[in-house]
Order: sequence, then structure tokens, then C-alpha cells
Amino acid sequence: MKLCAMVGSIIRNIVLTCLIIMVWTVADSWSRPDHAQEPSQFPSLMTSIRANDSLDFCGEPVALEEQEIRERLEKELLLTLWDRPQVILWIKRSARYLPLIEALLKEQRMPDDLKYIAIAESALRPHVGSPKKAIGFWQFMAATGRKYGLKIDSEKDERRNIFKSTQAAVMYLKDLYDLFGSWTLAAAAYNMGEQGLQAEILAQKTNNYYRLYLPLETQRYVFRVISAKIILENPEKYGFQLRQEDLYPPLRFERINIECFQEIPILIVAQAADAHFKRIKDLNPEIRGHFLAVGTHTILIPEGSAQGFHDRFKALVDQWLAERKERIYVVQEGDNLTTIAERFNVPLPVLVIWNRLGRKKYIHPGDRLVIYAPEIKTETDVQE
Repeated sequence: MKLCAMVGSIIRNIVLTCLIIMVWTVADSWSRPDHAQEPSQFPSLMTSIRANDSLDFCGEPVALEEQEIRERLEKELLLTLWDRPQVILWIKRSARYLPLIEALLKEQRMPDDLKYIAIAESALRPHVGSPKKAIGFWQFMAATGRKYGLKIDSEKDERRNIFKSTQAAVMYLKDLYDLFGSWTLAAAAYNMGEQGLQAEILAQKTNNYYRLYLPLETQRYVFRVISAKIILENPEKYGFQLRQEDLYPPLRFERINIECFQEIPILIVAQAADAHFKRIKDLNPEIRGHFLAVGTHTILIPEGSAQGFHDRFKALVDQWLAERKERIYVVQEGDNLTTIAERFNVPLPVLVIWNRLGRKKYIHPGDRLVIYAPEIKTETDVQE
């Protein structure tokens, strides 16, 4: 028993010592000159929400004099301000994407505030998806996206394209406004669907968004959008002190048209543009997989690489086709992808990529597989 008591006392002393060191370290760090002013740069959360006395969304007033409405706004604003890293990313990405959205809204004579819907929906990320399978900058469901002209199939998903998806969102929001006569209701319908909102308006006999009892997500939705507007219109007021060089640069690109008479590897496009595969995929996030499908494609390539592109592209395609003919393997009885990969010393997944085999990966005797190399050269190998 004495031994247990002694061990327990030692452990308590160690823990106490660690806690003292941690407290001292934190206090010391904040006493240094580079941190001395930092707390004052962050206004208190209560100060932040008290500052909003009058507010509108797309020119439609938000009745902050009503306590219930103010509470709903304060909740979303507080939750948004609490996630400061996310807001910093909003601000940094805004410099890259919002000018493109603003231009399309202005062209269609639609309210500039609608751009904040994209922030609330996706935080301006092209590949983000929801549990309900909404995808892209504007979080379109597949059916709605197709309805508004977006191509969504195994080759492309234009919900991820900032230009195409914004055009579709602008058309959709315009139709919703024509249907409901209010941008606030249009935003709510964008979230929950127009038929569901119409049903609630008829059942509750009011067309005031702020007085409608809607699904909880939709009751919060417009306030989330408004919170993004409040912060991004005046980020310094809320303690976000970003310099111009902190912001992500605008997209720099040139558009080219490519005619593909058969599937062509995106890697060839990258090589013709003197770029990496990833750079082409990042500029064209709607393209799925490693190949361009048969047909005509409008592709974004890095700025300054359009001159001479088509000549380089043709030469690379011709070279690829010649190599492809020389690297055909005919599947034999008893073969499977694993044994073929081992025989040629290549990773199994790359066989699937090279031959567009899909998820099931079935092969049969007589099938023709393309196998480009027995080994994979890296950039490091080439430099050496």
C-alpha cells in the first residue's frame, strides 16, 4: 500500500510540473512583442454581432428589429466567426473565383449578393460533395444540373467547372426568382427545392421567408449566406487582416479547342502545354479520369502555352499512337490482371488506367491490353 501511495504521489507531481510548464510557456509566448498586439486584433464575438443594426439581402431588408430574426442571424454569424480558419480560406479563395461569378451576375443584371450562395454551398471548392450527392461550386444535384445544361456523365462533371456551373446557377436562381418574386425565397428554394417551398407557402399562408417554418437546414440557410456577406464585405472589422499577397491569385489560362477522334490521354495535353498532368486537371476539374473522350473539347491550359500548342499536340498524339501499336499484349487463357502486372513489372492500378477497364476490371482471353513500359521513370531519374 505504501508503494502504491508513493507511486501515486510521484505521478501527481509529474502531472503538476507538466501543467506548470505548459502554463508558463503559453504566458511567455503571449508576452513577446510579436504577440503583444494580437488579441486586440480580434474583436469580441459580442461586439461583432452588436454591430449589425440594418441589413439586406439582394436589396430585401432583414428585419433585425424582430428578436427571433436577430437570434437566428446571431447564431449563424457566431458559428461562422468561430471557425476562423475557414473564413480565412473563404477570403483567400474569393480573390480567385468571386470576380468570375460577379461578372456573370452583372451580365445577367442579377444581385451581386447571390455570389455568397456559392461560399455557403461549397466554400468555393470544385470537388466538394454532400451526403445527398450534390457536387461542385454551387452544389447541384445531378438532375438539376442536367436540367440547366451541365454535362454530367462518366467523362465529365461540369458541376465542378466554375464557368459552366455558375452559368447554370444564375439561370436556376433567375427562374426561382420569377417563380417566387423574392430573392430571399429564391435562395431558400435553391436549398430545399421549389416544390417543397411552394407547398409550405400554401400550407402556412405566408410568403415571408423569415416567418415560414421550414426544414431546419433551410431556416438556417439564408442566414448562413448573409453571414458570409457580412464578413466578406468588411473582413477587417472582424479581425481578418489579410494583405493582397496573402490572397490566392486569379486563374490565369488560355482556352483551346481539341478534336479527339479517339480517347486521348490528358497527359498528352499537359505535355503539349508544357505543364504537368495535375495542372491540366486543376484548370479543368470537370474532366474525370485520365483520358479525353471522343469529341470536341474546350480545354483551359496555362497562360502563355497556346502558341504552337496544336502542332505539339499532333506530334505527341502521333508518337503515342505509334508506341501504342508496339505495346499490345493479347490476353491468354489463365491470365488475370494481377499476373499480367507482375509479368511486366508494373502496378496493377496502372493497367486499369492505361486500358480504361473500369471498376470491375474484367478481362477475357483474346482481349488486347496496352502496356507502355516495364518500368516507370520518375522526374528524378530523368534529371539524374
